[in-house]
Formats: sequence, C-alpha cells, structure tokens
Amino acid sequence: MLPRGAKVLWVSSAGGHLSELLKIDGTVQASEDSLWVTFETQQTVSMLSARRSQFVGYVAPRDAAATLRAARRILSILRRESFDACISTGAAVAVSGLPLAALFGIPTYYVESLARVSAPSFTGRILERAPRVRTYAQYEGWSSRRWPYAGTIWDSFSCSSGTEPVRVRKILVTLGTIRPYAFDRAVDAVLSILQPGDELTWQLGSTRRSGLPGTVHQEMGFGELGRCAAAADVVITHAGVGTILQLMSLGKMPVLAVRDPAHREHVDGHQDEIASAAAARGVVRVLDLARPHRGVLEAAASRRIIST
Repeated sequence: MLPRGAKVLWVSSAGGHLSELLKIDGTVQASEDSLWVTFETQQTVSMLSARRSQFVGYVAPRDAAATLRAARRILSILRRESFDACISTGAAVAVSGLPLAALFGIPTYYVESLARVSAPSFTGRILERAPRVRTYAQYEGWSSRRWPYAGTIWDSFSCSSGTEPVRVRKILVTLGTIRPYAFDRAVDAVLSILQPGDELTWQLGSTRRSGLPGTVHQEMGFGELGRCAAAADVVITHAGVGTILQLMSLGKMPVLAVRDPAHREHVDGHQDEIASAAAARGVVRVLDLARPHRGVLEAAASRRIIST
C-alpha cells in the first residue's frame, strides 16, 4: 500500500488501537521521521519512547468538544509538516485527524480495528462518508466494495504444536485499564482455581480488591507488563486487543477472561467477538468464568505463539 520509508502520520487512541498501528508499522517500514499522535498514558509513553510522538487530550466516544480540540492540534501539525500518508485504526480521535489529512491531499487510510468482527465501528461509519478517506476491513465476513478486505493482523500469528502439559506456577493476571469498569468475576474465577505454591502478579486497573495473594498493581507500564508476562508460565487477560497482541508478540498464548456488558464490565459485547475470532484461529484459550478450570491454563502454557 505504501512505499518503504514513507513518512506517515499515525493517529489512534491508546490501548489496542495503538498496538495494531505498531504492528502495521512493522510491515510498512515507515520513515523514522513519521509522527505518532495519540493520548498520553503510562503505556503510550513507554510504547512510543523510540518514536516521534505528540499527545492530544483524551477523546471519548461521541465527545464532540474533545474531537474538535484534538482536531485543532492535528491541524497545527499538518500546517507545519508534510506527510506521505495518514493511517489510523481508530477510535474517536481518528475522526479528528483523518478528514483533515485528506483535505491536505495526503493519502489517508482507516483500517477498522480487530475488535470489530462483524461490522464497522461508529468511528468507521463516520469515516466511510469522509471524502478521500479509504476504509478497510480486517474480516472478510463483512467486507464490501466500500470496505475491502486487505488482510488481517491475525495472519501475523500462528501457534506451535502442543506439548505435554506444563506445570503452572507463575501466573500473571492483567485486567486492563478500562475505566470505570471493574472485573470482579475474573478475579473470583482465578482465585477459585489457584493451588498451593502459585505465584501471582495482578494488574487490576479499575477493579478494587484487597487481600489478594501475590503482588498487586493497579496499573503497569507497557515494558513492565511485558517483563512480567515473559517471566510468567501463563497470562490471564481480559480480551483487549492491545494486551492480546503484546502477549502473542512475546510468544505467549493468552488465556482470555471475557468482559460481559450484562455484568457491567464493558460498554458492549465486542470482547466476546474478539475472543471467538482469536479462539477460532487457535491462538488463545478462553477461561469460562462461570465454570473455570485450571486445565485451560496448562493447555495455554504448553503452547507457543509464533509471530511473523
């Protein structure tokens, strides 16, 4: 899609959207002069430490005022720098930047997130109407003339053949940082399958619990989370795209605890769709939160994910 060494304006929200862009960057091999525009968080600062970046204020879904504030910041960038392309995987901040980039005559691409398994997001539905913004799907099932299928990041990963079950002792549990959604069902499910001698590290995000065994963090930076994951026998994570991609890039098969909006754990049910799509490719295991079984941890620990 782009020549090697192109100067790209990368625009995305934090979390999974940024992780997907970084994966795309690995295939594009863009210029070091490229610029990343996202929100400032502990994770984004560490993820982009070796890249040029500028941070804009957080843009919540359907927040018109924040969208306009971010648009003004991106407009100032476009007025002082030229780019060969502008690429985004969402979410709301893409509405701030991509139409402006297209107006400046920059080839502009919106790649719908892996999180959108069956249809485009609200952001995608806006941008498909924006002049000169090209939109792409990562799932063939809902691709169309307006949303051509151009491959999927899932194709970058495969799973090694299974070995004998691994004796699991070091367990990392990471629940993301989604505010304000607690995920107590995941904590309770993990507690129910622990055995004597297990070594636990927790990253709880918006979940507030006391008296948990092991080491507890509310938030962890990208690098710190990666180091803990690499040292763990198995990682249990919510079904957030960013964490899934990070773990698979480390060779880990994630065990997914899926957030359910019926339990007020997320705004919608897209984590269930993500988990189903990943499980169908054999690159994750899913922990049944109603009937958790330790064998799922051992099965995941015995596999290795290969990143291409």
